Amino acid sequence: MTKSELSADGRAHRLYDGNWMPMLGFGVWELSNGAECENSVRWAIEAGYRHIDTAQAYRNEESVGRALRDSGIVRDEVFVTTKFYPAAGADPAVELENSLRRLGLDYVDLYIIHWPAGGPTWAWPGMQQAHASGRTRSIGISNFSVAELTTLLRSAETAPAVNQVQFSPYEHRARLLDACRQVDVVLEAYSPLGHGSHLSSELVATIAERHGRTPAQVLLRWGIEQQVPLLATSRNRDHIAANAKIFDFTLTDLDHKELADLDRTGGTDQAQERKWW
Repeated sequence: MTKSELSADGRAHRLYDGNWMPMLGFGVWELSNGAECENSVRWAIEAGYRHIDTAQAYRNEESVGRALRDSGIVRDEVFVTTKFYPAAGADPAVELENSLRRLGLDYVDLYIIHWPAGGPTWAWPGMQQAHASGRTRSIGISNFSVAELTTLLRSAETAPAVNQVQFSPYEHRARLLDACRQVDVVLEAYSPLGHGSHLSSELVATIAERHGRTPAQVLLRWGIEQQVPLLATSRNRDHIAANAKIFDFTLTDLDHKELADLDRTGGTDQAQERKWW
């Protein structure tokens, strides 16, 4: 297997299985199926995003598929993620087929267990079956703590390539990040802007002013400089475009030192402070 690494231009991360994941992705959580989701995905593609992240739980896979088709983008030029809804008795391989039907695709690039409901291992055989079928190029997990990841790895024949978790300067899960790296699992960040709540920080605004950037760009750039792929979400066309412009500046050592004080997790090895499942 190939060790994970960054591309020369810093815009993609190679997973241990050899597949490349763009460092910047567009997430569609809370975007309504229909015009809202379709327009947002189309604007993201126009702005240069080449990773679109959806989920069975979001109920907008149809709109993601339509937006991708309408964009005219070549399938191999976009990285598509969807997530398995871990309901009791559900079969990940069967549910992936349903997702592909809704998306109108022959395969996804990454298929993730959305959260470890019912324990971290029961769904993995079905995930491995989905991977073996070729209907997903990589498989991964989301919201798994170090303990849950360790338990999964003990029985997995195919290891997860990605662990998608909430991650930002406010949720700097340093021990979880380090543990993932030790076993060559790429940590991917969702909600790096805190659903918008992190944008009100006076410190972030001050750093943004120093660089002539937006607070959102500073927070997203912080994740990129942690070598963590991340998902940005917005309904606003201008914000979607602005959030993509994070590869032409760097934060200073002072910026990183100041941002380190924002962490509210104590560098935890947990993926969630309070589980919702």
